[in-house]
Amino acid sequence: MTKEPIEVLDDLANQVADEFEAYRQPDEFKDVSLVIENSDEERPTLIVHVDREDAEALADRIDEFLREHGARTERERHSATDVRVLATVD
Repeated sequence: MTKEPIEVLDDLANQVADEFEAYRQPDEFKDVSLVIENSDEERPTLIVHVDREDAEALADRIDEFLREHGARTERERHSATDVRVLATVD
């Protein structure tokens, strides 16, 4: 049985949360935030928001992790400390 893209992205978001747990401490400001944008039900998007000094280096690692797990990625760079990695799956 094939999973729907939203289910695949949910699993992928959990994997990112586990892999980059050190950047997601519950009692601190999170350097890495995860959101699944589902306004387009046919093409949901996992948005990984990196908000920290030298965000680009961490975004590189996250981007590579997502691609290794079968996602297509794009970047939005809003500043040196604000980078978003957008991931989609088939």
